[in-house]
Amino acid sequence: MTKIVFFHTDGHFYGFEEHGHTGYAESGEDILCSALSAMTMLIINTVLVSYATDLDYRIDDETTDISVRCRAALPQYEEDDRKTYAISGLFHGYYQQIKDLTEEYYDYLEVELVEKPFEE
Repeated sequence: MTKIVFFHTDGHFYGFEEHGHTGYAESGEDILCSALSAMTMLIINTVLVSYATDLDYRIDDETTDISVRCRAALPQYEEDDRKTYAISGLFHGYYQQIKDLTEEYYDYLEVELVEKPFEE
């Protein structure tokens, strides 16, 4: 099972962590794992390239643990309100997508939303 924990504070989503293998199918055949990987990389690349914003992320290929956090999603770290709104919205959209997936793949996915201040 993959557990994904999303972080937000004061209504702003700023990151997430993913832990574990989905176990939906054999390695190389697991469409659920592939979907999560593709969505995660879309988030990372969009923030880094399209929004030209630094992003703290770690991907452990062996354990499949992933950690993603972005200061610019929070108004106290970013002067451009549009950028804050866009990045936080991107994380929020991913949260909603994962929630939708858990309805069908509840044996393989778990999602949690945590109110937590950003840690430097």
